[in-house]
Amino acid sequence: MEVRGREETERWIKHYSSAHSILLVGEGDFSFSLCLAMAFASATNIVATSLDSYDDLIKKYKNAKANLAYLKVLGASLLHGVDATKMRILPVFQWKKFHRIIFNFPHAGFYGREDNPDLITMHRNLVRGFLMNASSMLLPDGEIHVNHKVTAPFGSWNLEDLASEYFLLYVGQDDFRIEDYPGYNNKRGSGFRSDEPFPLGECRTFKFKLWPGVQGFDLIQTMPPEFQVPVKMQQQPVPLVRPSRYNDVHLSNGLRLNIDHKKECHRIFGAYLDHVEQTFGSTSYDVYHSVREALRLGFEMYMAAEPGRPPSGYIGILEELHHLCVLRSQRLRQMLLTLDQQH
Repeated sequence: MEVRGREETERWIKHYSSAHSILLVGEGDFSFSLCLAMAFASATNIVATSLDSYDDLIKKYKNAKANLAYLKVLGASLLHGVDATKMRILPVFQWKKFHRIIFNFPHAGFYGREDNPDLITMHRNLVRGFLMNASSMLLPDGEIHVNHKVTAPFGSWNLEDLASEYFLLYVGQDDFRIEDYPGYNNKRGSGFRSDEPFPLGECRTFKFKLWPGVQGFDLIQTMPPEFQVPVKMQQQPVPLVRPSRYNDVHLSNGLRLNIDHKKECHRIFGAYLDHVEQTFGSTSYDVYHSVREALRLGFEMYMAAEPGRPPSGYIGILEELHHLCVLRSQRLRQMLLTLDQQH
């Protein structure tokens, strides 16, 4: 489908437009990327990645070399050796955001029966790592799409629950039909049958987007999209300071994590607050960039402190940070008044 009336003709195929910046991860023989590129008559808006190296790709898939060559001619950015669970730390993605991030049929490998609980856990951890990374790489109006089989046991992966762990809102699902993507060939991707297709059966395109920012106080609203917080359905007001500096965060395994918000806030943001005070009044100080970077690094420090920490526990630390920022702002304003009176 074409949409006219713009400087250039916009072309569509299903959910994807030539006007979108698109990231594809976990590509097999790159036939899905090429399908989109052919529909758009260009691939300049496409970044396509694979976990395999280039040499491994052309050994595993008979059409990979030709597909990659066509994509390169059409202007695609092609990256290999990209782990979808760690991709956001790559320099090439540091400042890059996308309208659509697509993972077709994520799979951790063939290690036995698909209904084996341990294997399902491996699959879920792959998707969990992908969503954690992709959530920080979306434009505000962007979407993450995961094409996935919904028949048993694949439906037990519970993609919606995994997405909610990373402040992603489930916005729906559409039937996935391979015939809607001419030229796309799904591949097993591992073992001596890597180049063979796997049975699709009933499949859906699961769609997720970022939750809107929490309404209540300005600090949260300045957070970059990857760290925005889900708004509770009951729309209860968020207190600026909790009754206790400790908060029990419930983990998925039934245990509770006791977090000292005040101590954690000073550990994570103490240096940032000192820096703000030292640079107070500087005309070259970029407040917006500084806040975004502090929140990004703060979240990474929080998550790295203890394996398995739920992201939701970060909220109490941000509330403590807001309280400290209010107090410091009042003190800095008082300093300005004092200086004015002295002059």
